[in-house]
Amino acid sequence: MLAGVSTACLFPKLLEESLYDLAVNGVSCVEIFINTHSELKKSFAHGMANLLKRFDVNCVSLHPFTSEMEQLFFFSDYERRIEDALEYYKYYFRFMNMTGAEIFVLHGGKYVRSNELFCERYSRLFRVGKENGVTVALENVSRCQSKSSSYIKEVAGMLGNEFAFVLDTKQAIRAGEDPFRFLEAAGKSIAHVHISDSSELGDCLPIGKGRFDFRRFFKKLAELNPDCNVILELYRNNFGPISELITSYNILNKMTSPYGREIKI
Repeated sequence: MLAGVSTACLFPKLLEESLYDLAVNGVSCVEIFINTHSELKKSFAHGMANLLKRFDVNCVSLHPFTSEMEQLFFFSDYERRIEDALEYYKYYFRFMNMTGAEIFVLHGGKYVRSNELFCERYSRLFRVGKENGVTVALENVSRCQSKSSSYIKEVAGMLGNEFAFVLDTKQAIRAGEDPFRFLEAAGKSIAHVHISDSSELGDCLPIGKGRFDFRRFFKKLAELNPDCNVILELYRNNFGPISELITSYNILNKMTSPYGREIKI
């Protein structure tokens, strides 16, 4: 189990500058958030891969900028658009291959008329991902159907081995759910975590600024998937200077290191 930070925490700073800032501050594991199409070019991906290598940073996951389009891309009845979307997402997978990322974060649909349809479309993307060496994992998002732990449990049961899950603790709380219910729903399909602290002051706080039960959470997570990476994901207005973000990461790193290998620079 490795702790890391999402480049999205520093948005709207340019991606390469965000990664550099995290790297020079000692972050050894990251999730890359692609912000626009030009960042998917081979030349840009090559530059990011070199930056990761230069600072010995491990990129474990990628989040696409097209999340809000996934309803239109994958869950309509227009087959040609679905095929085009499957081809377009290969650009993300190519970037992941170049940077070493293995987990692709999918929001899914805001409304899909049946779970059977969702599973059929998700399976198609999941298989394309596997053909390209990556795992497409569905994230719980409060504005999507994935916001419900019962929904996650049902589709996980329908998809079996062709399912992976990303748990976002703040999105669970935002949807009125207990994050621990998603652990139970996904079971061993849990592949990745977006984490933050929480309290009555908010659902997206720096680690140590809330009352989330991290000890219980990591113990349960380690039972389900000890290789699961835990990525700190805060919005830029939830912390002040970057030193506060790094302090939060360092606390998270100490909490997760007993459950797995900690990467050292």
